[in-house]
Amino acid sequence: MEPEKENAERDALARGSADPAGFPLPAETALVLTDETGPDQPEALAPRTGKTARRKRFFGNVHGAQRAILLAGLALMAFLLCVAVLAPWIAPYTFDQTKNKYGVDFDRQAPPSAAHVFGTSVRGEDVFSRVVYGTQTAFEVILVSLVIAGVIGVVLGLVSGYFGGWLDRILTLVMDSLYAFPSLLLAILVSVGLATGSFSNWTGALSHWLRGNGLPDFTGVAAGALAVCAVFIPQYYRVIRASALVAKNEPYVDAARVCGASTGRVLFRHVLPNITQSLPVIAALNSSEAILTLAGLGFLGFGVEPSQAAEWGYDVNKGIPDITGGVWWTSVFPGVAIVLAVLATAFVGESLSEAGNPLLRSRPKLRPKDLVKLAADEGAPS
Repeated sequence: MEPEKENAERDALARGSADPAGFPLPAETALVLTDETGPDQPEALAPRTGKTARRKRFFGNVHGAQRAILLAGLALMAFLLCVAVLAPWIAPYTFDQTKNKYGVDFDRQAPPSAAHVFGTSVRGEDVFSRVVYGTQTAFEVILVSLVIAGVIGVVLGLVSGYFGGWLDRILTLVMDSLYAFPSLLLAILVSVGLATGSFSNWTGALSHWLRGNGLPDFTGVAAGALAVCAVFIPQYYRVIRASALVAKNEPYVDAARVCGASTGRVLFRHVLPNITQSLPVIAALNSSEAILTLAGLGFLGFGVEPSQAAEWGYDVNKGIPDITGGVWWTSVFPGVAIVLAVLATAFVGESLSEAGNPLLRSRPKLRPKDLVKLAADEGAPS
């Protein structure tokens, strides 16, 4: 009877109906306890990987209207990114082209037409082509400036927060001083500094060499990116320094030191990976400010060299005097492009910030129609 009893108990465990003491068991627990396999045994579900679970938890924290805003921002950003990547194939002309393939000059300040969808500028350039290539310039400047600012700010913040002492005091003083400057003013000062002296001579020689060898001239975009990145270095420094001050006293850092790990290994293998979780959100939030800073520099004449790349802010500035004469298209279309790019990056940045902020996640979940109803209720007379 003993073998029959054991077989009955094992069958009950496999079905998830009871344990040896007679209590019911869930099916997934029974699957763990039994060691028999067979064609009639249900297969255990594959465990969800940690990366998939984290991604689901992260985007699952965005609900209702905020989810709609995130999706709208991602869709608009994807569209602008496609325009930037495919600019040579989308634009019918180059950004500085003023003649057609037969050598005939374009009409200046021509209104939108089949030949020129967005019209032409005061110099006879195709406005649509300049808007398309301006998208490419904006994304290039955003990418380069945020990468440079992130690398410099993260390294300085990590070293300053971990070692402390006089180095921390000096770096913090410098970064706080830079952070106190208005963003556009700081970018203008850096741009003026780059436009004079040996750096200007070096970039001029490099630009001449690139053009002479038929290579794309990136010096204008690089100079604009350096001017913009100076605005964001203090932000990355302050965030990483504050996190490093806390992380250096954690038990896992002490354990790494006890095990004989070098300072560099402790910094970049143990401390750095645990204090950079917020960097993607910060970069997304900074992207919209980078677009506005670049547009402001171009509008004031301190941005990308006009002969090297198309830039929205520069085009808006050159088109303003024509508005009073009814030539609105030379400045309206670049201005709309700036607004769309800022909205796309701001939507994504704010949504990611809410997804990673537990205080914002604790707010009630509202759908778009709920927001409309709340607005109507608040506007109704009491």
